Amino acid sequence: MAQTRLQLLGPVQLFHGDDPVPIGGPGVRGLLALLALKPGKVVGLDEIIDALWGHDPPATARTIVHGNVSHLRRILRDLDGPRILTTPPGYRLDVEPDRIDVHRARTLLDRASVATPEAAAALLAEALALWQGPALGGVPESLRAPELEDLRKAVHGARVDADLELGRHAELIVELSPIVRADPLAERAAGQLMRALYHAGRRGDALELYRTVSRATLRTLGVEPGAELRWLHERVLNDDLPPLSREGAHQGPPLSRESGGSAISQLPAAVPNLAGRAEELAWLDGLVTRAEAGQTTIAVVSGTAGVGKSTLVVWWAHRVASRFPDGVLFASLRGFDPHHPPLEPAELLTQFLLGLGVETAKVPELLHERVALYRSLIAGRRMLVLLDDARTAEQVRPLLPPSARTMTVVTSRSRLDGLAVSNAAKQRVLGTLAPDDAVALIEELAGPASLNHALARLCGYLPLALRIAGARLSAGAQRTAEELVDELGNERTRLAGLQVDGADDSVRAAFDVSFRGLPGEVAETFLQLGAVPGVMAGPHVVAAVAQIPVAEARRRLRALAAHNLIAETERDVFVPHDLVSLYLRELAEQELSDKDRDEVLGSTVRYYQAVADRARRRLGRVADPLDFSHVLADDVMPPLSGFAEAHDWFAAEWPNLLAVLDAAYAAGRYGDVWRLARLAHTYRVACPLLDEWTRMADLGVAAAEAAGDVAGQCWLRLARCEIALTFELPGFGLADAERAAELAAASADERLRTSVDLHLGRALSRLGEHEAAIERLAEAIANAPDVTLRGQALSSCAQAEKRAGRLPAAIAHQRAGLRIDREFGDDDQVVASLGKLAELSLRAGDHEAAERYVWEAIDLAISREFVAREGTLRLTLGRVLRARGDIDGAREQLALSVRIYERVHPKLVGEVRSELADLQ
Repeated sequence: MAQTRLQLLGPVQLFHGDDPVPIGGPGVRGLLALLALKPGKVVGLDEIIDALWGHDPPATARTIVHGNVSHLRRILRDLDGPRILTTPPGYRLDVEPDRIDVHRARTLLDRASVATPEAAAALLAEALALWQGPALGGVPESLRAPELEDLRKAVHGARVDADLELGRHAELIVELSPIVRADPLAERAAGQLMRALYHAGRRGDALELYRTVSRATLRTLGVEPGAELRWLHERVLNDDLPPLSREGAHQGPPLSRESGGSAISQLPAAVPNLAGRAEELAWLDGLVTRAEAGQTTIAVVSGTAGVGKSTLVVWWAHRVASRFPDGVLFASLRGFDPHHPPLEPAELLTQFLLGLGVETAKVPELLHERVALYRSLIAGRRMLVLLDDARTAEQVRPLLPPSARTMTVVTSRSRLDGLAVSNAAKQRVLGTLAPDDAVALIEELAGPASLNHALARLCGYLPLALRIAGARLSAGAQRTAEELVDELGNERTRLAGLQVDGADDSVRAAFDVSFRGLPGEVAETFLQLGAVPGVMAGPHVVAAVAQIPVAEARRRLRALAAHNLIAETERDVFVPHDLVSLYLRELAEQELSDKDRDEVLGSTVRYYQAVADRARRRLGRVADPLDFSHVLADDVMPPLSGFAEAHDWFAAEWPNLLAVLDAAYAAGRYGDVWRLARLAHTYRVACPLLDEWTRMADLGVAAAEAAGDVAGQCWLRLARCEIALTFELPGFGLADAERAAELAAASADERLRTSVDLHLGRALSRLGEHEAAIERLAEAIANAPDVTLRGQALSSCAQAEKRAGRLPAAIAHQRAGLRIDREFGDDDQVVASLGKLAELSLRAGDHEAAERYVWEAIDLAISREFVAREGTLRLTLGRVLRARGDIDGAREQLALSVRIYERVHPKLVGEVRSELADLQ
C-alpha cells in the first residue's frame, strides 16, 4: 500500500507513494512544515503565527491558521497515517517520523556513525539524496530553519570522511575543489580536500590550498585558521599525515601524564545502566561529531533538581571517552551543594592543572596565569571537559578550553543562558523519564512488581524520586509496594516519603537548595505561586496576584524557568513539575501567613472572573447580568480581541479554572464560586464536555445555595438544564428549570425570567409537551428585554414547532433567529441556527437547501473548532446525502460523525453507529 510522506528538504510537498498531493500556497505549506519539523510534539499557535508572519501578523492570523489546519485535515483524511490533532495550546502532527525526509536523514546519519566505512558511505549518500533543492522551498520568507542546513553539512561532511577512509581521493578532489573555491572559510571541507590532495600524491597542492585558506581567514576574519587545519598543515609539511580512520580522525598527538603515558581520565563511576535518554544521547553524540569536524563545541545540560543531569553526562562520557584520545577532565563545581559553597574558578583550575601533570610548586598564584597555563596545555588537543553542577556562567568561563577540538559539557540546574550568548553554547533542558523508562529504573533497584507503573507515576517520573522509591523498596522485605504506593498517594506525605533514612538526598532537600538560591523578588513570586491554584501560570495572573506590571511578572517567571524550577512549555505558559508543585504548596503553607495565602487566592479568583467575563463576551451572547469588566485594568488582562483568542484562552485555562473553583469553595468563597462557574458556562455551551461541565455546574449550584443567593441558584440551575438538553439526559433538565422558575417568580430581573421561560419551553418541548412549550417560548419572544434573548427564543420556538409538526412556522422562526445571529456576528449561534435550518429543510423535503445550510455550518464549525457541533452537523449531512441518494457520501459523513462523537458525545455514539450500520 502506498505510504504518505512529507518532503521538507526541497520544496515543501506532500506525497502519496510517488504522487505529489496538492496542498495549497505558502501559508499552508509553511504550516505543514512547522508541524512536520516536530512530529508528535505540540506546536503552539503563537509559535506558528510568529514563524509565518514574523513581527507583523495580520489581525486575522489566528483565523487564517485555523482555516489552513481545517484545509490540511480535509486533505489528510483521504490519506493513510498523518493526522493533525488539536492539542492546546496548538496543534500536533501525528505521523511516523520516518515518513518525513528530515527525520529520515537524521536517522541515516545516526546509523552511519556506528557503521563500517562502506556501509556509512552508502547510508550517507542515501541521506544526501533526500535534498531536492534548498530546504523549505515555497514557504513564507519569515519561516526559517537554519538547523536543516547544518544537518546537510553534517551529512555531507560525514560522507566525505567515509569516502576518505575508503581511499576515494581522486573523486573527492573533483567534488570538494569547487566547494572550497566558493567558500574558502569552510574549514572542514578545506581540511578534507587537503587530506585528499595529500593522499593522492599532490602534497604541494595541499600546502598551496592551506596558504589560500589562511589568506582568506586573515583577510576576512583577522585570525589564523582553526587548530584542526593548522595541525593538518603541520602534518603535511612534515610529510607524516596518516590516513583518516574512525579511530584516528582529526587527532593530534595524545596528551599524556608525565608519570605514565596513558591518557588522563578523571571520570567518576557511572551507573551500570542508563534508563531511557536516547534523544539526549543522540544529541550529545552529534555534538561530538561537530567537535571532530573542528567546530568549537560547548554543551549545557540543564534541568530541575533530581532529573539526572550528572548521571546522563557521566554515563555518556564513559561511552565516548575513546573518541577523545587526549583524555577526559572532570570537576564538580558544587554550584548547588547544600553543604559547601560553590568552588571558585581558581580552585578548579588548580585541580585541572594537577591532573594535567603540573607539579604543585609550579601552579601559578594568579588566576589569569592559571587560565593561561591551562589553555596552553590543552590547546590543539582532542579532550573532553565535564563541568558538573555549575551555578553561574561566570563560574564556568575561565574553564572553557580554547581549542575547537576539545568539547566541553556543563551541567547545571540553571540554563546558563549567558554561555549561549557569549560562547555559542548549545543548550538542552533535560526532562523527566518516559513512563516505561521510569519503571525500568525502579526495577533495576527493586525488581519487577505490578505496582511499579503506579509508583513511577507518583514519583512524577523524576529520576531522583524513582531511585529513592526503588531504594526504599529494596531496603527491607517488610516494606511492600502497596504500602509505598499508599504513602506516596497522599499528596500531604509524598515528599516526606521520597527520602531515605541516613542519606542526605531527598526530593524536598534538592528543591529547597534551588529555592534558597533565588534572588529576593523571584523567590517571593515562587512562594506566591504555591498559593495560586492551578496546574500552570502565566504572566498576567502573576501580575494580578503580585500587583506588578505584566512585563516584570514575565521576567520573574522566566528567571524561575532559567533555574529549571518551572518550565515555559509554550510562550507565557509556565508549568512546574508535579513534585515541584507539591513542594510549592508545602512552602507556601510554611512561609506565608493565612492572611497572605487568602489574599493570593482572592486576587486569583478576581483575575479569573474578570478575564472569563471578557472571554465569554467574545464567544457569544450573554444572558445573565454578571459584569466584571471593571475589576481589573486592561493592561493586566491578556488581549482577547476576538472569538479565536477567547476560545483558546478558555481551552488553555480550563484546568486552572476548575482548580480555582475547588480552592475557592474549600475556602468558603461561595459567592465567588457560583459567579465564576456561571462565567465559564458560556465556553462549555460552545464546547460541551459532559463530565467537566456537570461538575462545574453542580459546584456552582451548591455554592449558590450555601451563599443563600437566589439569583445564583437560578442561573446555575439553568446551566444544569442546558447540560441536560445538550446531552439529552433523562428528564431533560425540567426539574432544574421548574425550580428556577419558582425561585425567579418574585424577581424583578426580566432577563432572568425570560431565560427561565426559554429553558422551561425547551425542556417541555423535548418531553413532548408541545403546546405548553410553544406557549412558554412565545411568551419569551414577546417579553424578551433585548434582541439577544429574542434571537434565542426564536430559535428555541422553531425547534418546538418542528417537534409539533409545524414546519413552515418553524422555518420562519429559525430564519428570523439566524438573521439576529448574523447581525451579532455570533459564530456559535450561526452554526447552530444553520444546522437547525438544515434539519428543518430536510424534513420539509427541500434537500438542496438542507445541503447548502449544513455545508455552510460545517465550514464555519471547522474554522472555529466547534468539534461537538461538527459531529452533529456531519450526522445531519449524512442524512441529507442519504435522502438525495448519495449513499457513499452519507456513509463517509456518518463515519466522521462517529469519530467525533466517540470523543465528545460517547453516550450518544450508539445512535450514529446504528445509522451507519444501516448503510453498510
